[in-house]
Amino acid sequence: MLSITQAGLKRGNTLVFDDLTLNLHEPRIGLIGDNGAGKSSLFRLACGLEAPYTGSVSVQGLPAYRINAQRPNLVGMMFQNPDDQIVFPTVQEELALGLTATGLPRREAIAQARAFLATRGLPDWPERAISSLSQGQRQHVCWLAMLLTQPALILLDEPFASLDLPSQALLHSDLARVGQQVIVSTHVLEHLQDFDRVIWLEQGRVRADGHPVTVCADYRADVAARIAARTAKVT
Repeated sequence: MLSITQAGLKRGNTLVFDDLTLNLHEPRIGLIGDNGAGKSSLFRLACGLEAPYTGSVSVQGLPAYRINAQRPNLVGMMFQNPDDQIVFPTVQEELALGLTATGLPRREAIAQARAFLATRGLPDWPERAISSLSQGQRQHVCWLAMLLTQPALILLDEPFASLDLPSQALLHSDLARVGQQVIVSTHVLEHLQDFDRVIWLEQGRVRADGHPVTVCADYRADVAARIAARTAKVT
């Protein structure tokens, strides 16, 4: 699905990736690592928001930086902050946005959005103002918009960060059922235990890549060792 070959990415004078190569084909993949490790930047390459200055990034054989023009909704990305993503003032309009991008008339898109919300047990949500929703509810709107448009590849950047426990459980259940490929970047490692693969990024490079239980345990151990070393220096 997603192929990254010897990709390099610079942001100003900062080198984010240098010669990064990953072939991501498993149904459920997790990305872990410290803040600034490159997780969000990898997503920006995958959905075409940025292009590598060397190497290539492709989705189903198409250059990622062209997919938004050539194949709308092939890749769907949910940002860490829903306010960076939400455009319209009401829930139904936000959900309809992705449908209209494929050419569906606005009236039909709104009708589909309303019907979809009803199937999710949210029949009173269509005309709710986005401004009236909590951060977690806005995140849920972004997730529902993703489900409605059914992209082939779903990228979720810290999707559990602003959710309460019931909402985390609901999202986790949804992730287990969707038929598309899903790549999740998260610090909430327990949600990755039943995934097919986890990749640990460190300063733009792959530190570990393999079974979720093993990679997450190694990352936890590394964090514990760094904290212990820092504490020893202070004392």
